[in-house]
Amino acid sequence: ASALHFVCGGGQGSREGHTASDSGSFRLLQAISISKAINTQEAPVKEKHARRIILGTHHEKGAFTFWSYAIGLPLPSSAILSWKFCHVLHKVLRDGHPNVLQDCQRYRSNIRETGDLWGHLHDRYGQLVSIYTRLLLIKISFHVKHPEFPPGLEVSDEVLEKTAGTDVNNIFQLTVELFDYLDWELKLSESVFRQLNTSMAVSQMSAVQCRLAPLIQVIQDCSHLYHYTVKLMFKLHSCLPADTLQGHRDRFSEQFRSLKNFFKKASDMLYFKRLIQIPRLPESPPNFLRASALAEHVKPVVVIPEEAPEDEEPENLIEISTTSTTEPQITSDIFEQTFGPPNGIRDDRDAQIESLKKEVDMLRAEMEKIKLEAQRYITQLKAQVNSLEGEVEEQRKQKQKALVDNEQLRDELERLQKAKQDSDRSQRLCAEAEKRASATEIRYTKLKEKHSELINTHAELLRKNADTAKQLTVTQQSQEEVARVKEQLAFQVEQVKREAEMKLEDQSVQMEQLRQELDARRDELEQAQRSLSHAKQAGAELSAQVETLHAEKEVLRRSVSEKECELLSTRGLIEEKELQLTQEADKATREIRELQGRLLEKSNQEQNLQQKLLDEQFGILQETVREAEDILRDAVAKLDDPLHVRCTSSPDYLLSRAQAALESTDALENGHAQYVTSMAADAAGLVGALALFAHLTADTIVNGSATSHLAPTDHADRLMETCRDCGQQSLDYLGKLKDKQTLRHAELGDVRRTLRGVLQLAQELRPKSLDIKQEELGDMVEKEMASTSEAIEDAVRRIEEMMSQARNESSGVKLEVNERVTCLILFQAIRLLVLTSTNLQKEIVESGRGAATTQEFYAKNSRWTEGLISASKAVGWGATQLVESADRVVLHTGKYEELIVCSHEIAASTAQLVAASKVKAEKNSKNLGRLQECSRNVNEMAANVVASTKSGQEQIEEKDTMDFSGMSLIKLKK
Repeated sequence: ASALHFVCGGGQGSREGHTASDSGSFRLLQAISISKAINTQEAPVKEKHARRIILGTHHEKGAFTFWSYAIGLPLPSSAILSWKFCHVLHKVLRDGHPNVLQDCQRYRSNIRETGDLWGHLHDRYGQLVSIYTRLLLIKISFHVKHPEFPPGLEVSDEVLEKTAGTDVNNIFQLTVELFDYLDWELKLSESVFRQLNTSMAVSQMSAVQCRLAPLIQVIQDCSHLYHYTVKLMFKLHSCLPADTLQGHRDRFSEQFRSLKNFFKKASDMLYFKRLIQIPRLPESPPNFLRASALAEHVKPVVVIPEEAPEDEEPENLIEISTTSTTEPQITSDIFEQTFGPPNGIRDDRDAQIESLKKEVDMLRAEMEKIKLEAQRYITQLKAQVNSLEGEVEEQRKQKQKALVDNEQLRDELERLQKAKQDSDRSQRLCAEAEKRASATEIRYTKLKEKHSELINTHAELLRKNADTAKQLTVTQQSQEEVARVKEQLAFQVEQVKREAEMKLEDQSVQMEQLRQELDARRDELEQAQRSLSHAKQAGAELSAQVETLHAEKEVLRRSVSEKECELLSTRGLIEEKELQLTQEADKATREIRELQGRLLEKSNQEQNLQQKLLDEQFGILQETVREAEDILRDAVAKLDDPLHVRCTSSPDYLLSRAQAALESTDALENGHAQYVTSMAADAAGLVGALALFAHLTADTIVNGSATSHLAPTDHADRLMETCRDCGQQSLDYLGKLKDKQTLRHAELGDVRRTLRGVLQLAQELRPKSLDIKQEELGDMVEKEMASTSEAIEDAVRRIEEMMSQARNESSGVKLEVNERVTCLILFQAIRLLVLTSTNLQKEIVESGRGAATTQEFYAKNSRWTEGLISASKAVGWGATQLVESADRVVLHTGKYEELIVCSHEIAASTAQLVAASKVKAEKNSKNLGRLQECSRNVNEMAANVVASTKSGQEQIEEKDTMDFSGMSLIKLKK
């Protein structure tokens, strides 16, 4: 209970202290503790401040005061402030009053918003805050759902058995929730240790302790969660088969390893050793397949040692400085002894000082009452504001719900509209069916004269027509029903909108009333503050008068003390002179001995430091060699990794990586030579060259493996063997660097040989098209475009010849089909597209080459030129294939499907040519616009050819099927 008292500043704590019975003073003390516990200083939260906040929750039976101040903290402005807020909230949840859980449940959105904000920012503390908020939300949700588990997680095994029950589904679900709970606890601890990294050895730094402090609560939570998980896992294995719980066992094993590693790291740190006793976990996880293993399980117990009482800081609630009453008394005694009793004027001044002191005390008491009253008003107003904000949030949720209902109704309306469209589509199908039925009637009327038995088939078709008419009637009825439902939904949507608008109007009126009440409260608060400021001014004036009187007394006291000091100084001067000679002699002898001892010590230290430096340099070199070996072994392992088969790389990239690795061997050889020449010199050159060599060589091996996945079999096998040999030779070289005896004889000749082998294979695997001289690219582009134009002209000529031949040899439907599939219009569109592409290329060359020649421009942009050549070849080849397919179709030696495929191919080839031309063209180029228009025209013509081909195929097949001329009656019956 002594922690609940607070002390006023200026030496008047015993006279103006308040006890915990005064609720206003208690809230003020709790607010000060919150401000001191949650701040931007990178230091751990002091235990006394957290203890006062926790006692405050038990005093008011909830966390109202905590949240009323916490929601006003600028959490988005500082990640450290948010981290310490999460730490304090975790403590309050664990050790505070049970009602704290319900209060925190109401502020879940504030916690989630803080975590989401810092989760999107790349801040070291921000990432920790994001994970900590997720953990707190999981904790709140779990304990709200399972009230049998207090936030401190301390329950007996009987309560755990009762909570789990006998239903295996409930046990299974509870186990999964405990797994999730423990996952977030471990994720927070892993994130903290990952950020500390190399700072583990200096855990006594305040910045490190700021991160480590919340892990005490995490250790307490993890010990209980681990025990409950083990209990429930044994219970599940007694109810379900082992195969069903394989996933649970795997997840528990992973959590067990993480928890054991966490406890081991924490127990090795000096910071935790004086604050918490961490339990030791067994070497291996429990065997759940053996029921008797439950008896071997020992519950891990966390022990918090007794803390030494901390020095309580004075709580300066009111900043008014006063002086001690003993000082004037001492001054008065010295004055009377020196100058005799004071006169009457001095007595009047003392009386005036005493009266002024009494007035100051009275004013201070009144000011304290005013301040407490103002604080009480502020707390009440904050409570009203919080309640108003809660009502506004509730109204916002109602509005959101209305919007969601409206959106659902809109979706339903869209679904009905789609149903209407389906019904319209069915009507069109019915109309087409009627047309086909009429055509069928005509045909069967003609056939009726040939045989009487076909009349039955005609009657059957009439009956089908009647059924179709019935279906049409039913479809029309369903359409009317859809329209009626649509009208009802529109009426309901309008009604919901009107209700939402009325609710919003009522809410706005209530908000306006609440704002007016808030303004009135603010005016009252301003009046109280003004009266408080007047009282402060009067007190300041009185304090100034008292200070002037004290200053006069101080001047008199100084004069007396100066006289006494002069007397004492004269007496001591003689004694100092006598001692000075003896001290100087002793000092000289001592200094000579000390200097001799220091000289000997310095020489020994220098030798030790030199040897230590050599050992440390060799140790750093060994660590670097081990790291390089790990990198190379990992790269060599990729050669046989089945998951790496899908990775590919280009020979050009492999060539660049192998060349860089080969160049790094020169720096490594220079660093090795310098280190061998003088091991006392700095080994930084050799260490840096080793790291670069390891990374580049490993990169060469991995990319060599990836390149072999696309190479021919012979080259792939040779490349894999060369990469494996390169890794082995590199590891052999690194092994020689680990021993001082073989360090001097390490050579890089074999490593260079294997790297040159990789370079040679990469050179052989490069595409042969790259062997074309760049100065020949310009001529090659013009040749390919010219050959493409000639191919298209030849195709047009051949198609015209086919057209004339088809007109002579066929008639009727076949002639019509042949005219469609000859693709003359398509080839005319392709010819126009190639011509426009040629003009655009000329424009690109003229605008981009500057003072250079056309060949130099093409050579400078060799990649683009090669793509242009490839596209031109594709167009020429596609035109030739399309003509040959059309020729075969007209001569009845080919298939219509070949013509369709060739049409798609020529459309894709022209699209490739357009894409290659667009790369270097300007956006506002007229030729580019014409080229795009020609491309669209080619696509349309190709689509027409495909559609015409399909239609002609159907006509030919239909005509052949319905041709009954020349048949006998028996064949017709068959």
